[in-house]
Amino acid sequence: MRIDIKGTQLDLTPSLKTFINQKIGPVGKLLSRFERDGELTLFFEVARTTKHHRHGDVFYAEAMLTFPGGQTIRIEENDADARVAIDRVRDRLKFEVKKLKDRKSERIVRLRKNART
Repeated sequence: MRIDIKGTQLDLTPSLKTFINQKIGPVGKLLSRFERDGELTLFFEVARTTKHHRHGDVFYAEAMLTFPGGQTIRIEENDADARVAIDRVRDRLKFEVKKLKDRKSERIVRLRKNART
């Protein structure tokens, strides 16, 4: 899985890039079955939503995972801390990928069962 990282209105430091790769990288292990069809790309954006506010949701993190068949998973989170927003995106991304895998597995089992009868 390839991860493209973009920073908007924010200095994307090497430590923040490393943090994103460490948090999002393990999600790629869940996607190994889908990578047989083609290269998966995850676009990840971290942004500062405003420069003049000091309180509230100031940072924004978004992940968009595109599958070879055209299906897309898009997740976004806002928080006062960029790293917390990244963690929330990772958790929701894992959940959505597991849900997609379960759905695909159920479909395969159903097709095999119908083929036998």
